[in-house]
Amino acid sequence: MEEIVPILVTAIIFGFIYNVIFILVRKSERMAMLEKGVDASFFITKPQTSQQALKFGLLFIGVAVGILLGSILSATTVLPEEASYFSMIFLFGGLGLVVNYFIEKKDLKERNK
Repeated sequence: MEEIVPILVTAIIFGFIYNVIFILVRKSERMAMLEKGVDASFFITKPQTSQQALKFGLLFIGVAVGILLGSILSATTVLPEEASYFSMIFLFGGLGLVVNYFIEKKDLKERNK
């Protein structure tokens, strides 16, 4: 644990300095664009509906079902335990992402009508 502390402290300091520099550069870029006459509405971003929660929710549900079915599969067949767990986790995790794709596709189609 003690050998991780300097790495974490360095990462936090680097992240803080990077964010400060990023914010200062972004502000100076925006000020330069405004001085050149760029419309200020350029800086306003449209709110986007993100479905990240749905994606991760379906992925984690798929992984949980995969673990459950992997346990059942390893107990009832002669497959090695690792193979049954990993195959079911990846199968149902992937199925969760495929279901998410079709839900997002349907939602996008409805929004574009």
